[in-house]
Parts: sequence; structure tokens; C-alpha cells
Amino acid sequence: MADLFKNIYNQAFFDKFASSVTEVVLNFDTQSFLKDIYNEEWKEKELKQRMKHITYVLKKYLSKDFKTNVETILKLIPTLKKNGFKPDNLEFIFFPDFIETYGQDDYETSVNAFETITQFVSCEFAVRPFIINNQETMLNQMFLWSKHHHHMVRRLASEGCRPRLPWAMAIPSLKENPEPIISILENLKNDVSEYVRRSVANNLNDISKDNPKTVLKLVKSWKGVTKETDSLTKHACRTLLKQGNLEIMGMFGFGSIDNIEITDFKTLTSKVIIGDTLEFSFNIANKSNSKSKIRLEYGLYYQKANGSLSKKVFKISEKDYPKNSITRINRKQSFKVITTRKFHIGKHQVSIIINGKELEKKDFELIK
Repeated sequence: MADLFKNIYNQAFFDKFASSVTEVVLNFDTQSFLKDIYNEEWKEKELKQRMKHITYVLKKYLSKDFKTNVETILKLIPTLKKNGFKPDNLEFIFFPDFIETYGQDDYETSVNAFETITQFVSCEFAVRPFIINNQETMLNQMFLWSKHHHHMVRRLASEGCRPRLPWAMAIPSLKENPEPIISILENLKNDVSEYVRRSVANNLNDISKDNPKTVLKLVKSWKGVTKETDSLTKHACRTLLKQGNLEIMGMFGFGSIDNIEITDFKTLTSKVIIGDTLEFSFNIANKSNSKSKIRLEYGLYYQKANGSLSKKVFKISEKDYPKNSITRINRKQSFKVITTRKFHIGKHQVSIIINGKELEKKDFELIK
């Protein structure tokens, strides 16, 4: 059985971490620190709760002065690297959380700390309260970061201001009006780092959920400039493509489906036991005398607790289908129990979607 993700915080990690701290913090009490970490609630805490708990415990063993503690953390990072900890270790998200928790009243110290810490572990979650509390000043800083020599600082400039960053607090003002961050994304659209460009694409995808016209305008101006921006814009438009936005479909070459037909659509498992797999198949017929570029997807209508259905779209392929051709498609969809979705027994549906247009739909039943 796979180990729980929260167990990245284990005895080996803390022993190595505490040993590194003793090289920087005079008279650091390792035994008491570990005792406070492993309190009575530790085993029940989830990942983010453990991270926050470490922040609180670490503060107890440092100075009462925030600036002094920031200096300690910044001195500790090279020691951690020397002792074998590699940059971008998720375990160390308690460093930016420490700045977020205790640095709200010291903007300058906090921002300078983020610039250094993010080169070791991303500060994308921690900068968000600073944007919410002081948007203009913080976004000006992120614009400067978008020109930084280090790719992780440039990535922070984009990732930190995503309006809908997963697992983080949303930024309501940027959901409503993303214009203040467009100049940051413009600076980064041709970044030499794919990691940075992927963040720009994810930021635009966030924006598309609330302000699709903003993304459409940018995509029109960016598309066709370079191979890299073409890849970026395609990834940025994934939600609009799933929504079947006709303008975006046309922009990426997915045209009319007047000569496309779906035939012999079958659910091979009309009753699916939770833990098993839905199997379905169909023919896609291109009756045109020329090849057709098709984005092929299927919609899964999951039953909710109240009996209504909620659709999630899954991509099958994007490719050219030969003229006057018939292609058989076979697919499987797992209903293995996972932590991110609760299954409800009863009627479900599966549909076929071509170039954003939903066609035939079939019922199936989920049972125990």
C-alpha cells in the first residue's frame, strides 16, 4: 500500500532537519523540538495541518524578532543544501508559511525573504495574502520578479498571482478583473524555462474560467509567434476547449462536424460495480472527401448526493481522421474508490463530444 503523502514528514526528515538547524541556531534543543512536533494530535493531522504545526513549533524555538528569524531561515537554506536536501522539496513549505504567518506587518522583510526562499521551495501560496492586503504594491513587485535571473522567482511572479490557484485561497479581485496581472504574463510568455511558461498557461486557464474574452484576446495576439507560445496558448485554453468554445475551437483548427457521425455507440457494462470499470465503444465516421481534424472527448455524468448529475469531460484524442473513414473507439473509465471523489450509486450517463459539441448519450448504473 502506498504511503500517505502527509508522511513526507517522517522521523528521517526531522532528524536530518533538526541536525541542520543545530549548525545555525545556537543551543537548539532538538529533543524538545521533536517532542513538540510529535504531540498527541500529530498522527491525525493532514499534510497542510502538519505544515502549519511545524511553523508554530519552529517559531517557539527561534527568536521573538521576525527579522532575526528570517535571517536564520535564510542562513539555514544553504546548510540544508549542503546536508543533502535538494531545492523544491515540498517538505519545506513551512518556510514560506512562516513568512506568511508572522510577516504580514513587515512587508519589506517578507518580500525579500520570498525572493530567496522561493529558489529553494516555492512561495506561491504564501504570497497570496500579501496580494489581497496590498495588491498594487505586491503586483508591482511581482512584475519586477518576472524579470529576475532565477527561473523560480520568475515562476513565482506568475504562479503566485493565479486567480484560482488550486489548494490555495482564491484572489477575488483578480477573478473579477485580471488586467493587473496581464503585464506580468506578457513578460513571461517567451520565457526560456518551460516550467515558467507552463505556469503562465495555468494562470491564463484560471482567467478563462471567469474572463474568457481576456484570454481570447491574448491568445489571438500570442498564437503563431513561436512554437513555445503555440504550446502555451493551447494548454491555456484547455478549459475553453472542454467547454466547446466555438471561437477557440476554430482558432485551433477544429471546424464543422457536419460530415462526422457517431454510430454503434454501446455501453458494454450497463451496470458498473464501484471499484470496477465502465467500458464503452463507438464508431466515428468521417463522411467528408477530405481529412477532418477532430477533438474527441467523452462526458461522464456523475450522480451527486441529491440525485442530480454533474458532468466531467475527459479527452480521448486530437488528430486528423482520414477522408471517408470509419474508426472504432474503445474506452474504459475507472470507478476505483479515490479520496477526491465520492461515488453515489444509481443512474449515471456517458456522452460523446466532438469539437465541443455533445452528441449521443447513454445511461448506465453504478451499483455496490
